[in-house]
This record gives sequence, structure tokens and C-alpha cells, in this order.
Amino acid sequence: MEFTTLGRTRLRVSRMGLGCGGHSRLGKATGGSDEDAIRVVREALSLGVNFIDTAEAYGTEEIVGRALKEVPQHEFVLSTKVGVGKSTPAEFRERCLGCLSRLGVEYVDIMHIHGLSVADYPFALESLVPVLSELRSEGRIRFIGVTEVFAHDPSHEMLRLAGLDDVWDVVMAGFNILNQSARLSVLPWTRARNVGVLGMFAVRRALSRPERLQEVIREMAGAGLVDSAEFDLGDPLGFLVSDGVASSLTEAAYRFCLGEPGLDAILSGTGSVEHVRENARSLCLPPLPPEVSERLRCLFANVDSVSGN
Repeated sequence: MEFTTLGRTRLRVSRMGLGCGGHSRLGKATGGSDEDAIRVVREALSLGVNFIDTAEAYGTEEIVGRALKEVPQHEFVLSTKVGVGKSTPAEFRERCLGCLSRLGVEYVDIMHIHGLSVADYPFALESLVPVLSELRSEGRIRFIGVTEVFAHDPSHEMLRLAGLDDVWDVVMAGFNILNQSARLSVLPWTRARNVGVLGMFAVRRALSRPERLQEVIREMAGAGLVDSAEFDLGDPLGFLVSDGVASSLTEAAYRFCLGEPGLDAILSGTGSVEHVRENARSLCLPPLPPEVSERLRCLFANVDSVSGN
């Protein structure tokens, strides 16, 4: 497992981060037991993953806390998130402290404002960032982050706003083969300010289910976002496997993100030990060859309106 420095936080993090939300939520969303979910977290640690991301909304903080209970906290980097909701600053503070309680830790490395919208951004900046700054001064959190709602904001409008304010140590942004628009709208300002970037949505339904990918490509072609003549519509990205570039489209998707300058850790969500091993194998391989990445950049250069779900 390769490691990198997460921007100005100076935290050393694994290039693969374990995401404890998504569709599986460590398997809890699909009927898995707490014990199975704990095994997933511990397997990720055994594979060299030291970055763990969860959230109040995921319902997995207690599981993560149990999985990490016997692990010295300096051996992992812990990230969690609290959404705006209808909280007053005082209520938001209590919710943040609730995260620490469920995780069973004295502090977390990164506390994000979760899924922040453009509409809520001014309130978050004025009323909630001061709460996080206070918690940081108390030693309850180390760094302040913000995450977007990529499924509903695929052109990164909120993170464009965030780039105007130098208060964020870390951001979480959607980025994948199909929508690479963060390269122009987010990564320039994060790199200029040395803000850490966590990449999410590297693999979603369209990059793991062939029928969904075919549907998405047809939709994008119909909207004039891609040139249908450039694709075999029956297997739009099949060249990534048939040409021997990768063993699977999922592997190729992760390796594409690995090669993007400015993406520090790539989040991978899973609900099984076998799947976490498979994802770790992909994220321990080199990035895609430059000529393949360039072909993918050209194919999807005009896309900023899909998430890959």
C-alpha cells in the first residue's frame, strides 16, 4: 500500500481509504452483521489501509469504534462527518461530540461538514465553521473538512464556492472516469492552497454494472456530451480489459483515479472481506498507462453532469 501526505494536514494516509458509507455501509445496508462489518474494517487495516472515513448519517461509527478499539490511535487516520440539518451552532457542536462518543475516541483527525449544498454554504461558513474551529482549539478535532453531494451536484458548484474561502483543510470531491470535471473546477484551487483531497465515487453502478454503463453512455451521447462513434455501445469501455490494460473495469476505474494529480486518497466502500481485498489489490497497482488515461480524458472531456450512479 502506498502512502501520501494529505495536503497541509501533513497526515500520512494510505492511497486507499476505507469508506464506511455508500450503498453497503460496511455490509450493514445489505443485511450483514456487526461482526462481519468489524471484520471488513480490520481486514482493511491488515492490508495497509490507515485512512477510515465514516459519518453520523451512515450509522457505522459505533462499528468503526469497536473495530479500532485495540488499535493505537496514532496508527490510523479517522475521518467523520456531520451534516447541516436544521441544527443551531450549539446543536451542531453536540452532534460532533456525539460522533466522538460513538467512535470511542478523544479526538478525530478530520471533521467534515457533510454533504454541504450551495444553498447551505453561507450558513455553514458563518455559523458552523466557528464551531469546528472551537472544537479544534479544544483538541477534539485536528482538521476541518467539507464534502459535496456529488450525486446532486456533479459540477461541483458548492466546492467552487468553498474555493473562495481559505478555511478548509480537506475536501471530499467526486471524481471518476465518467466525470472528471473536478480537474478544472476543484483541483486547481486545492493544489494551490495545499488542501487535502479525498476522492469519492471512483466506482459506482455505471462502472461496476455493464448494463448501467451502456445506459449512461447512451444518455450522454443523446445529450451531446460524448461522441457515440467513439464507443462500442455494447461494451463502451471494454477496451480497458480486452487490450490487457486492466483485469476488470473496476480495477481500471480505481487506477485511473490513482493517476490524477491532486487526488490524495481514493475512497473505497465495501461490505465484504473479499471485496476489500480486491479493491486493495487494484489500488496497489500502478496508475493506468498515460496514453490510456489521455484517451479517457478526451472521451469524457465535456461531461460534468453525471455522477456514475
